[in-house]
Amino acid sequence: MFPFLRPHRHDVLIAVIGLLSGLLMWVLGLHTQGARSFVAPWVALLPLAVVSMLELVRRTAPRTGLVIGTLALVADQLTVGNLATVVMFTDLMYAAVLYGTPSAARRIPVATFLITVAVTIGLLAWFRNPEALFVGIVTGLISFGPAITGVSVRNHRDAAETARLRAEQTALLAEMDRTQAVTAERSRMARELHDLVANHLSAIAIHSTAALSIDDPATSREVLGVIRENSVEGLDEMRRLIGLLRTGVADAEPSASPTLNSLDALVEQAGTNAGTSGLTCTFEDTREERGPVPAPVELATYRIVQESLTNALKHAAPGPVVVRLGQVGRSLTVEVSSVFGNRSGPRAPGSGAGLVGMRERVALLGGTIEAGPANGGAGGGGGGARIWRVRAELPVDEGNVKA
Repeated sequence: MFPFLRPHRHDVLIAVIGLLSGLLMWVLGLHTQGARSFVAPWVALLPLAVVSMLELVRRTAPRTGLVIGTLALVADQLTVGNLATVVMFTDLMYAAVLYGTPSAARRIPVATFLITVAVTIGLLAWFRNPEALFVGIVTGLISFGPAITGVSVRNHRDAAETARLRAEQTALLAEMDRTQAVTAERSRMARELHDLVANHLSAIAIHSTAALSIDDPATSREVLGVIRENSVEGLDEMRRLIGLLRTGVADAEPSASPTLNSLDALVEQAGTNAGTSGLTCTFEDTREERGPVPAPVELATYRIVQESLTNALKHAAPGPVVVRLGQVGRSLTVEVSSVFGNRSGPRAPGSGAGLVGMRERVALLGGTIEAGPANGGAGGGGGGARIWRVRAELPVDEGNVKA
């Protein structure tokens, strides 16, 4: 409520030094003007004390300090005068511009300049003596000089504050970009890990359950062979992925990215894994033009087929699983269909992460994907069997691929 009750320590120091300096000058008889017969010499201490008190509010109430300080300076001119009073008044003028409102910072320099010019011209016209210029110079030094200095310091301070805020905003944006990049990389790693191991682990889970439930040495041996094959392949893929994630490992050689040419081998392997589940996997490539396809599109297509085959192995009823690859214009289409319904025998649980990963991959490439049940014989089920179909369209133009 009362800002002068808690002045800044620097302001207190300025006030004390100014007051002590003025008292010392008064004791030594150092005055700025000659003796005034109508005013006692000690009266000069009153403006000195007032200006010293105003130094305590130079930051908290700069406009009030300047107004009262101006009146004290005028009163000082009617006494023998004190140089400390004049010096502290220049500091009040400087503080009014530096700590005052933006409008005050604009108006005070203009006002002091006009006052300086008016005083100089007025004294020259009144006394008609060139020595009157010295009075105008002194007026400018104690009013316009501190005001223009305050403007310069204030501009530098505002520029520094603007630069600091800009640096903080830049750092905040950089942190947001870093967080988004980390999140995107974690999502990509999650998709890759899921797609790499889900197929093999699903086959291992189904065949191990079958091995426990079938009391036939020949069948059990065949099932254990499939389990071992998927275990070795899954472990090998995990090692390659870990090698890619590590840095500074000399023997970590990156594996080749899956391509469309690998789809037939993928479907063949899925057919082997699904043999005990009554599923038959076939691959149909109906593309007429087999030009180059962007690597991200090839990888996404491979992973979509891989995840769809894994889901068929987990959930599809006995019947055909058909993978179709085609191209319409500049869009690559991939479709995986299987018989939709309940089935007996071992099944692997699902979490839904595979469908989420497929949608994320397609969205990153600017394509579309549909996954859900469809009636009819599109999957070769016939007889009105319900079909579960996954169909994605991906752009093959390099300019349209987002990632």
